[in-house]
Amino acid sequence: MMNRITARQIKGYSQLIRSIATVALVLLASACKEFLTVQPVDRLTGNNFYLSKDDVESNVANMYSMFFDKINEGWIIGGIGEARSGEIFVSPGANSSAARRVVEVLGENDLLYAMDSGAPWNWYNYQQVANWTRYYQVIQTANILIDKLEEGIAGIGDIDRQRYIAEATFIRCFTYWWMVRLYGDVVYYTSPYNAESLPREPMVDVLNKCIADLKPHKNNLPWTFADPALKGARASRGSIIALLMHMNMWNAGFDRNNRERYYREVADLGSELIQSNAYRLYPLTEEGWGTVMKGRSDESLFEFYRSINYSDNNAPLSPFGDHFLRWPYKFPRFNNQISHCYFIDTYMAKLFPSAVADKRADFWFEDMLSNSGQFIAVKFAFNVYASGNEDRNPDNTFMIFRYAGAILLHAEALAELSRDNEAIASLNMIRDRAEATPYTGGGGQELKDFIFWERCRELFGEGHRYFDLVRTQRIMNPSFARNPLNSDQYNRRAWTWPIAQSARNNNPKIVLNEYWLSR
Repeated sequence: MMNRITARQIKGYSQLIRSIATVALVLLASACKEFLTVQPVDRLTGNNFYLSKDDVESNVANMYSMFFDKINEGWIIGGIGEARSGEIFVSPGANSSAARRVVEVLGENDLLYAMDSGAPWNWYNYQQVANWTRYYQVIQTANILIDKLEEGIAGIGDIDRQRYIAEATFIRCFTYWWMVRLYGDVVYYTSPYNAESLPREPMVDVLNKCIADLKPHKNNLPWTFADPALKGARASRGSIIALLMHMNMWNAGFDRNNRERYYREVADLGSELIQSNAYRLYPLTEEGWGTVMKGRSDESLFEFYRSINYSDNNAPLSPFGDHFLRWPYKFPRFNNQISHCYFIDTYMAKLFPSAVADKRADFWFEDMLSNSGQFIAVKFAFNVYASGNEDRNPDNTFMIFRYAGAILLHAEALAELSRDNEAIASLNMIRDRAEATPYTGGGGQELKDFIFWERCRELFGEGHRYFDLVRTQRIMNPSFARNPLNSDQYNRRAWTWPIAQSARNNNPKIVLNEYWLSR
């Protein structure tokens, strides 16, 4: 395991030659070592393709790969999940500083300008966020696969059939959840060959349908896999539980009359996850955290695993850490003397007050109060492998759901149910791992706010902060967001992204997001 201590000594190592498609399919069927790089023979055909278990495996692989295409189009996780509340700024003297200023445009919630293809930052591809076509291709693929599995495919017994249906249902529901957070209301369908023009449905209804769709399949996936190559990279029971928790928590924020039901569901799911003992928190050591960030660890509930060893073609821009690393954690040296961006000191001081012990403050950051390119998010600096003039970030995974995040959702739901002692116990599981001062404060709103800030600390840079602000309505409170929305903006859904006009090309029933049409 390469880490930040040995990074300067690394001279690089050779990449494996990408296998041709036929060989990759064979490897996928046996060990799934190159899961996300496999391309199936046919993406959407029916009876002529779904003839064997190998066909199913390659099609499942393609669904993960198609989804990853969307978060590999630019600095997407950072742009949609971190920057819009206004705490990120361009470092003075940063490489391509005029283009990097898009992070500040995002922080002003000026999405139309951020998406302007004529702006200096057009290579960020933010106009692509408005295009939901690829997401619906993933959903359509899942719908067809589920239909064919329900019909029966030669060589697939009942246990495997139920497992594949559960995995495809997870991918479908995960995609809907992701879209709801971006666009609000979306078109929902589960038929395998939908040709009907359908209107967008209220997002709460969509997620309730997803919850009802996914929950019966929870126990049809294993908690974990004997093959370490599959951990995190393939949906597990923990993946389903994490997604169900997130969907319930989103709905609790918007379906206020039923919020206690959602909170109870999250509390029960979180207890089930913790009591399974299938996952664990790694110590905050170079080896422990390096393992988490590399991926396929016992802390990962779901991730898009990427590895230079498999010649994965990550866009240099796409990892969150790209903007907050400099040499010797980011190469090449000549144009990475400073980090491109930084988080403003007032925000970082709020996350990590100097009077409160917390190992994450020193272990995950360097010069975190500098307001300059000296700021480094060392949290993302592990597993450095490049050298010389290669334009490379550390070889880390794209983490989506982590055990620590699920524990904090569990704590949040318990606090909302006034089960304060239980909430504090879950909260302190995370603070204990961080060698941080345990929470000993009161219950009620004080505890709820502390749990919110703990999620900001623990999940820094993992794409959850902005969505947590939105679903809890803290996005309207300047105590929590530097550039808050007002109540009118919030109610008109200024927190969404625009939807591309192309969504109406074949579906006249689509109504675009009104807030962005009136800008």
